[in-house]
Amino acid sequence: MSLSLDGVRVLELARYQAGPRGGMILSDLGAEVIKIERIGGEETRRHAPMVRGQSIYFTVYNRGKKSICLDLRSERGKEIFAAMVKTADIVLENFRPGTMKAMGFDYDRLRALNPAIILVSVSGFGQYGPYTDRPAFDPLGQAMSGLMSLTGQPVGRPLGTASSVVDRYTALHATIGALAALRHRDRTGEGQLVDVCLLDSALTMVEIPTSYYLATGEEGGEGGRPPYRAKDGYVVISAAGREMAARLAQLVSGGTAGGGEPITAGQGAADARRALEAWCADRPVEAICSALMEIGVPVAPVRNIPEVAKDPHLWEREMLVKMEDAVAGELYVPGVTIKMSKTPGHVGPVPTPGQHTDEVLGRLLGYDRDTLGELRESGVIA
Repeated sequence: MSLSLDGVRVLELARYQAGPRGGMILSDLGAEVIKIERIGGEETRRHAPMVRGQSIYFTVYNRGKKSICLDLRSERGKEIFAAMVKTADIVLENFRPGTMKAMGFDYDRLRALNPAIILVSVSGFGQYGPYTDRPAFDPLGQAMSGLMSLTGQPVGRPLGTASSVVDRYTALHATIGALAALRHRDRTGEGQLVDVCLLDSALTMVEIPTSYYLATGEEGGEGGRPPYRAKDGYVVISAAGREMAARLAQLVSGGTAGGGEPITAGQGAADARRALEAWCADRPVEAICSALMEIGVPVAPVRNIPEVAKDPHLWEREMLVKMEDAVAGELYVPGVTIKMSKTPGHVGPVPTPGQHTDEVLGRLLGYDRDTLGELRESGVIA
Protein backbone atom coordinates (compact mmCIF):
# COMPACT_ATOMS: atom_id res chain seq x y z
CA MET A 1 0.00 0.00 0.00
CA SER A 2 1.32 3.44 -0.95
CA LEU A 3 1.55 5.94 1.92
CA SER A 4 1.80 9.73 1.76
CA LEU A 5 5.38 9.96 3.08
CA ASP A 6 6.82 6.89 1.40
CA GLY A 7 10.52 7.50 0.75
CA VAL A 8 10.94 10.13 3.49
CA ARG A 9 13.56 9.21 6.09
CA VAL A 10 13.61 10.77 9.56
CA LEU A 11 16.42 10.47 12.09
CA GLU A 12 14.84 10.98 15.50
CA LEU A 13 16.97 12.17 18.41
CA ALA A 14 14.04 12.78 20.72
CA ARG A 15 12.86 11.78 24.16
CA TYR A 16 9.72 12.04 26.27
CA GLN A 17 6.69 13.31 24.35
CA ALA A 18 6.68 16.44 22.16
CA GLY A 19 9.48 15.28 19.85
CA PRO A 20 8.62 11.55 19.71
CA ARG A 21 4.95 12.27 19.09
CA GLY A 22 5.91 14.34 16.05
CA GLY A 23 7.98 11.40 14.82
CA MET A 24 5.04 9.11 15.48
CA ILE A 25 2.75 11.16 13.23
CA LEU A 26 5.34 11.16 10.43
CA SER A 27 5.66 7.39 10.83
CA ASP A 28 1.87 6.96 10.72
CA LEU A 29 1.89 8.78 7.37
CA GLY A 30 4.54 6.50 5.91
CA ALA A 31 7.93 8.02 6.73
CA GLU A 32 10.76 5.72 7.80
CA VAL A 33 11.48 7.04 11.29
CA ILE A 34 14.77 5.76 12.71
CA LYS A 35 14.88 6.37 16.44
CA ILE A 36 18.48 6.77 17.56
CA GLU A 37 18.65 5.75 21.21
CA ARG A 38 21.46 5.71 23.69
CA ILE A 39 22.98 2.34 24.55
CA GLY A 40 20.33 0.55 26.62
CA GLY A 41 17.45 2.51 25.14
CA GLU A 42 15.68 5.83 25.70
CA GLU A 43 14.85 6.62 29.34
CA THR A 44 11.08 6.62 28.77
CA ARG A 45 11.23 2.88 28.06
CA ARG A 46 11.09 2.68 31.87
CA HIS A 47 8.51 5.44 32.30
CA ALA A 48 5.26 4.64 34.17
CA PRO A 49 2.67 3.35 33.61
CA MET A 50 4.09 -0.11 32.95
CA VAL A 51 2.19 -3.16 31.69
CA ARG A 52 3.92 -6.54 31.82
CA GLY A 53 7.34 -4.94 31.57
CA GLN A 54 6.46 -2.49 28.78
CA SER A 55 6.03 1.27 29.21
CA ILE A 56 2.68 2.44 27.86
CA TYR A 57 4.16 5.95 27.67
CA PHE A 58 6.93 4.75 25.35
CA THR A 59 4.58 2.47 23.40
CA VAL A 60 2.10 5.20 22.52
CA TYR A 61 4.67 7.62 21.09
CA ASN A 62 7.13 5.24 19.47
CA ARG A 63 5.11 2.56 17.67
CA GLY A 64 5.97 2.20 14.02
CA LYS A 65 9.58 3.40 14.34
CA LYS A 66 12.87 1.60 13.84
CA SER A 67 15.33 1.60 16.72
CA ILE A 68 19.10 1.70 16.67
CA CYS A 69 21.26 2.09 19.79
CA LEU A 70 24.26 4.31 19.09
CA ASP A 71 26.80 5.96 21.39
CA LEU A 72 26.82 9.53 20.10
CA ARG A 73 29.44 10.51 22.69
CA SER A 74 32.06 8.42 20.93
CA GLU A 75 33.91 9.65 17.86
CA ARG A 76 32.97 6.53 15.92
CA GLY A 77 29.33 7.02 16.88
CA LYS A 78 29.46 10.61 15.62
CA GLU A 79 30.95 9.39 12.33
CA ILE A 80 28.12 6.91 11.92
CA PHE A 81 25.48 9.55 12.61
CA ALA A 82 27.13 11.96 10.16
CA ALA A 83 27.01 9.28 7.48
CA MET A 84 23.33 8.64 8.24
CA VAL A 85 22.53 12.35 7.92
CA LYS A 86 23.69 12.17 4.30
CA THR A 87 20.94 9.60 3.62
CA ALA A 88 18.15 11.38 5.50
CA ASP A 89 15.49 13.99 4.80
CA ILE A 90 14.73 15.16 8.34
CA VAL A 91 16.52 15.22 11.68
CA LEU A 92 14.08 15.61 14.59
CA GLU A 93 15.50 16.54 18.00
CA ASN A 94 14.18 17.90 21.29
CA PHE A 95 17.31 18.60 23.31
CA ARG A 96 17.82 21.86 25.18
CA PRO A 97 19.08 24.55 22.75
CA GLY A 98 22.85 24.34 22.40
CA THR A 99 23.04 20.57 22.91
CA MET A 100 23.16 19.74 19.21
CA LYS A 101 25.97 22.26 18.73
CA ALA A 102 27.89 20.77 21.65
CA MET A 103 27.49 17.36 20.02
CA GLY A 104 28.90 18.78 16.77
CA PHE A 105 25.61 18.62 14.87
CA ASP A 106 23.99 22.04 14.85
CA TYR A 107 22.12 23.09 11.72
CA ASP A 108 25.20 24.54 10.00
CA ARG A 109 27.06 21.23 10.39
CA LEU A 110 24.07 19.19 9.25
CA ARG A 111 23.64 21.45 6.22
CA ALA A 112 27.32 20.99 5.35
CA LEU A 113 26.77 17.23 5.42
CA ASN A 114 23.50 17.38 3.48
CA PRO A 115 22.31 20.73 1.99
CA ALA A 116 18.78 19.35 1.64
CA ILE A 117 18.46 18.27 5.30
CA ILE A 118 15.60 19.62 7.40
CA LEU A 119 16.32 20.03 11.10
CA VAL A 120 13.21 20.13 13.29
CA SER A 121 14.17 21.42 16.73
CA VAL A 122 11.61 21.07 19.54
CA SER A 123 12.38 22.83 22.83
CA GLY A 124 10.81 24.49 25.83
CA PHE A 125 11.32 28.11 24.83
CA GLY A 126 12.76 28.08 21.31
CA GLN A 127 16.19 28.49 19.77
CA TYR A 128 16.39 32.20 20.67
CA GLY A 129 14.88 34.56 23.23
CA PRO A 130 15.51 35.40 26.92
CA TYR A 131 14.36 31.97 28.16
CA THR A 132 16.04 29.83 25.51
CA ASP A 133 18.50 28.14 27.93
CA ARG A 134 15.83 27.05 30.41
CA PRO A 135 14.71 23.42 30.59
CA ALA A 136 10.96 22.86 30.41
CA PHE A 137 8.20 20.31 30.42
CA ASP A 138 4.50 20.58 29.58
CA PRO A 139 3.24 22.08 32.89
CA LEU A 140 5.63 25.04 32.56
CA GLY A 141 4.10 25.88 29.19
CA GLN A 142 0.60 25.71 30.68
CA ALA A 143 1.66 27.94 33.58
CA MET A 144 3.67 30.57 31.68
CA SER A 145 1.15 30.97 28.84
CA GLY A 146 -1.78 31.73 31.14
CA LEU A 147 -3.62 28.56 30.13
CA MET A 148 -3.48 27.19 33.67
CA SER A 149 -5.09 30.34 35.10
CA LEU A 150 -7.99 30.07 32.64
CA THR A 151 -8.53 26.33 33.07
CA GLY A 152 -9.44 26.73 36.74
CA GLN A 153 -11.93 29.57 36.17
CA PRO A 154 -14.59 30.80 36.72
CA VAL A 155 -14.67 28.53 39.77
CA GLY A 156 -11.77 27.17 41.75
CA ARG A 157 -8.11 27.96 41.29
CA PRO A 158 -5.54 27.69 38.45
CA LEU A 159 -5.54 24.10 37.25
CA GLY A 160 -3.23 22.13 34.99
CA THR A 161 -4.75 19.64 32.59
CA ALA A 162 -4.38 15.94 33.38
CA SER A 163 -2.84 15.30 29.96
CA SER A 164 0.17 17.05 28.44
CA VAL A 165 -1.76 19.21 26.00
CA VAL A 166 1.15 21.57 25.33
CA ASP A 167 3.41 18.68 24.36
CA ARG A 168 0.74 17.42 21.96
CA TYR A 169 0.22 20.84 20.37
CA THR A 170 3.97 21.22 19.98
CA ALA A 171 4.22 17.81 18.31
CA LEU A 172 1.58 18.91 15.80
CA HIS A 173 3.46 22.13 15.08
CA ALA A 174 6.68 20.16 14.62
CA THR A 175 4.93 17.87 12.14
CA ILE A 176 3.33 20.73 10.22
CA GLY A 177 6.68 22.52 10.09
CA ALA A 178 8.43 19.38 8.80
CA LEU A 179 5.83 18.89 6.07
CA ALA A 180 5.98 22.56 5.04
CA ALA A 181 9.79 22.36 4.90
CA LEU A 182 9.54 19.24 2.71
CA ARG A 183 7.23 21.14 0.36
CA HIS A 184 9.72 24.04 0.20
CA ARG A 185 12.54 21.59 -0.49
CA ASP A 186 10.53 20.00 -3.30
CA ARG A 187 10.46 23.41 -5.01
CA THR A 188 13.97 24.64 -4.25
CA GLY A 189 16.11 21.66 -3.21
CA GLU A 190 17.00 23.50 0.01
CA GLY A 191 16.52 22.27 3.56
CA GLN A 192 15.94 24.55 6.52
CA LEU A 193 15.72 24.79 10.31
CA VAL A 194 12.25 24.42 11.87
CA ASP A 195 12.05 25.89 15.40
CA VAL A 196 9.00 25.03 17.56
CA CYS A 197 8.65 25.21 21.33
CA LEU A 198 6.30 24.57 24.22
CA LEU A 199 5.65 28.20 25.18
CA ASP A 200 4.84 29.27 21.61
CA SER A 201 2.44 26.35 21.27
CA ALA A 202 0.82 27.05 24.64
CA LEU A 203 0.24 30.68 23.64
CA THR A 204 -1.91 29.51 20.73
CA MET A 205 -4.34 28.10 23.32
CA VAL A 206 -4.89 31.52 24.88
CA GLU A 207 -4.66 33.64 21.74
CA ILE A 208 -8.17 35.15 22.02
CA PRO A 209 -7.92 36.48 25.62
CA THR A 210 -4.34 37.62 25.00
CA SER A 211 -5.28 39.55 21.85
CA TYR A 212 -8.32 40.99 23.65
CA TYR A 213 -6.19 42.18 26.57
CA LEU A 214 -3.62 43.83 24.30
CA ALA A 215 -6.40 45.69 22.48
CA THR A 216 -8.41 46.77 25.53
CA GLY A 217 -6.26 46.41 28.64
CA GLU A 218 -8.98 44.18 30.10
CA GLU A 219 -9.15 40.48 30.84
CA GLY A 220 -11.84 38.55 29.00
CA GLY A 221 -12.61 36.75 25.79
CA GLU A 222 -12.39 33.22 27.12
CA GLY A 223 -12.52 31.66 30.54
CA GLY A 224 -13.01 28.32 32.21
CA ARG A 225 -15.75 25.97 31.09
CA PRO A 226 -16.99 24.09 34.13
CA PRO A 227 -19.49 21.31 33.40
CA TYR A 228 -23.01 21.10 34.81
CA ARG A 229 -23.80 18.60 37.55
CA ALA A 230 -26.60 16.16 36.76
CA LYS A 231 -28.33 13.69 39.08
CA ASP A 232 -25.90 10.91 38.14
CA GLY A 233 -22.87 12.68 36.66
CA TYR A 234 -21.88 15.75 34.68
CA VAL A 235 -22.63 17.19 31.25
CA VAL A 236 -21.03 19.82 29.04
CA ILE A 237 -23.39 22.14 27.16
CA SER A 238 -22.21 24.41 24.35
CA ALA A 239 -25.05 26.68 23.31
CA ALA A 240 -23.09 28.94 20.97
CA GLY A 241 -24.92 31.93 19.49
CA ARG A 242 -28.10 33.73 20.58
CA GLU A 243 -30.52 31.49 18.69
CA MET A 244 -29.20 28.30 20.23
CA ALA A 245 -28.96 29.91 23.66
CA ALA A 246 -32.55 31.13 23.36
CA ARG A 247 -33.81 27.60 22.59
CA LEU A 248 -31.94 26.32 25.62
CA ALA A 249 -33.31 29.10 27.82
CA GLN A 250 -36.86 28.37 26.67
CA LEU A 251 -36.44 24.67 27.48
CA VAL A 252 -35.09 25.44 30.95
CA SER A 253 -37.87 27.93 31.69
CA GLY A 254 -40.50 25.28 30.99
CA GLY A 255 -41.23 26.06 27.38
CA THR A 256 -42.79 29.49 27.96
CA ALA A 257 -42.64 31.50 24.76
CA GLY A 258 -39.86 34.01 25.06
CA GLY A 259 -39.06 32.79 28.58
CA GLY A 260 -35.57 32.58 29.96
CA GLU A 261 -32.47 34.67 29.43
CA PRO A 262 -29.94 33.43 26.82
CA ILE A 263 -26.55 32.67 28.32
CA THR A 264 -24.37 35.37 26.80
CA ALA A 265 -22.72 37.89 29.13
CA GLY A 266 -23.38 40.05 32.18
CA GLN A 267 -25.78 39.57 35.09
CA GLY A 268 -28.40 37.96 32.85
CA ALA A 269 -25.92 35.29 31.88
CA ALA A 270 -25.12 34.56 35.54
CA ASP A 271 -28.82 34.17 36.31
CA ALA A 272 -29.29 31.97 33.26
CA ARG A 273 -26.40 29.74 34.29
CA ARG A 274 -27.85 29.31 37.76
CA ALA A 275 -31.19 28.35 36.22
CA LEU A 276 -29.51 25.83 33.93
CA GLU A 277 -27.52 24.41 36.86
CA ALA A 278 -30.74 23.86 38.81
CA TRP A 279 -32.46 22.30 35.78
CA CYS A 280 -29.59 19.86 35.21
CA ALA A 281 -29.34 18.94 38.90
CA ASP A 282 -32.89 17.54 38.78
CA ARG A 283 -32.25 15.25 35.79
CA PRO A 284 -30.05 12.28 34.89
CA VAL A 285 -27.35 12.66 32.24
CA GLU A 286 -29.21 10.62 29.63
CA ALA A 287 -32.38 12.72 29.96
CA ILE A 288 -30.43 15.98 29.68
CA CYS A 289 -28.61 14.80 26.56
CA SER A 290 -31.81 13.58 24.92
CA ALA A 291 -33.67 16.84 25.61
CA LEU A 292 -30.89 19.07 24.34
CA MET A 293 -30.14 17.00 21.25
CA GLU A 294 -33.83 17.21 20.37
CA ILE A 295 -33.65 21.01 20.21
CA GLY A 296 -30.27 21.05 18.42
CA VAL A 297 -28.09 22.20 21.34
CA PRO A 298 -24.65 20.51 21.50
CA VAL A 299 -24.35 18.45 24.66
CA ALA A 300 -22.16 15.60 25.86
CA PRO A 301 -21.71 13.53 29.00
CA VAL A 302 -18.48 13.94 30.97
CA ARG A 303 -17.03 10.45 30.70
CA ASN A 304 -14.41 8.59 32.65
CA ILE A 305 -11.66 6.65 30.86
CA PRO A 306 -13.36 3.22 31.10
CA GLU A 307 -16.41 4.73 29.36
CA VAL A 308 -14.23 6.30 26.65
CA ALA A 309 -12.43 3.00 26.06
CA LYS A 310 -15.77 1.31 25.29
CA ASP A 311 -17.08 3.99 22.90
CA PRO A 312 -18.13 2.22 19.66
CA HIS A 313 -17.59 5.41 17.64
CA LEU A 314 -13.87 5.43 18.47
CA TRP A 315 -13.53 1.73 17.66
CA GLU A 316 -15.33 2.10 14.32
CA ARG A 317 -13.01 4.97 13.39
CA GLU A 318 -10.02 2.83 14.43
CA MET A 319 -8.85 5.38 16.97
CA LEU A 320 -8.26 2.51 19.40
CA VAL A 321 -6.16 -0.31 17.94
CA LYS A 322 -5.09 -3.68 19.31
CA MET A 323 -1.52 -4.74 18.56
CA GLU A 324 0.98 -7.42 19.53
CA ASP A 325 3.96 -6.19 21.52
CA ALA A 326 7.26 -8.06 21.71
CA VAL A 327 7.55 -7.40 25.46
CA ALA A 328 4.03 -7.22 26.87
CA GLY A 329 2.04 -9.27 24.40
CA GLU A 330 -1.36 -7.77 23.56
CA LEU A 331 -1.59 -3.99 23.98
CA TYR A 332 -3.77 -1.16 22.74
CA VAL A 333 -2.55 2.08 21.17
CA PRO A 334 -4.15 5.14 19.56
CA GLY A 335 -4.89 4.79 15.88
CA VAL A 336 -4.07 7.11 12.99
CA THR A 337 -5.73 10.48 13.61
CA ILE A 338 -5.46 11.80 10.05
CA LYS A 339 -7.84 9.86 7.79
CA MET A 340 -6.83 9.95 4.11
CA SER A 341 -8.82 8.36 1.29
CA LYS A 342 -5.95 7.62 -1.12
CA THR A 343 -3.01 7.06 1.19
CA PRO A 344 -4.31 5.91 4.58
CA GLY A 345 -1.74 5.74 7.33
CA HIS A 346 -0.71 2.72 9.35
CA VAL A 347 0.23 1.79 12.91
CA GLY A 348 3.46 -0.18 13.26
CA PRO A 349 4.81 -2.23 16.18
CA VAL A 350 6.92 -0.92 19.06
CA PRO A 351 10.64 -1.60 18.51
CA THR A 352 12.80 -3.20 21.16
CA PRO A 353 16.03 -1.28 21.99
CA GLY A 354 18.40 -1.46 19.03
CA GLN A 355 16.17 -3.93 17.18
CA HIS A 356 17.00 -2.47 13.76
CA THR A 357 20.64 -1.51 14.32
CA ASP A 358 22.14 -4.12 11.99
CA GLU A 359 19.43 -3.78 9.35
CA VAL A 360 19.61 0.03 9.19
CA LEU A 361 23.40 0.36 9.22
CA GLY A 362 23.78 -2.47 6.74
CA ARG A 363 21.20 -1.05 4.35
CA LEU A 364 22.06 2.66 4.61
CA LEU A 365 25.83 2.54 5.14
CA GLY A 366 26.76 -0.86 3.70
CA TYR A 367 28.28 -2.20 6.93
CA ASP A 368 28.98 -5.93 6.76
CA ARG A 369 28.70 -8.46 9.57
CA ASP A 370 32.34 -8.10 10.61
CA THR A 371 32.07 -4.29 10.85
CA LEU A 372 28.87 -4.51 12.86
CA GLY A 373 30.46 -7.06 15.16
CA GLU A 374 33.48 -4.83 15.75
CA LEU A 375 31.25 -1.82 16.50
CA ARG A 376 29.18 -3.86 18.91
CA GLU A 377 32.25 -5.26 20.63
CA SER A 378 33.62 -1.73 21.16
CA GLY A 379 30.31 -0.47 22.59
CA VAL A 380 29.54 1.97 19.77
CA ILE A 381 26.29 0.18 18.84
CA ALA A 382 23.96 -2.20 20.62
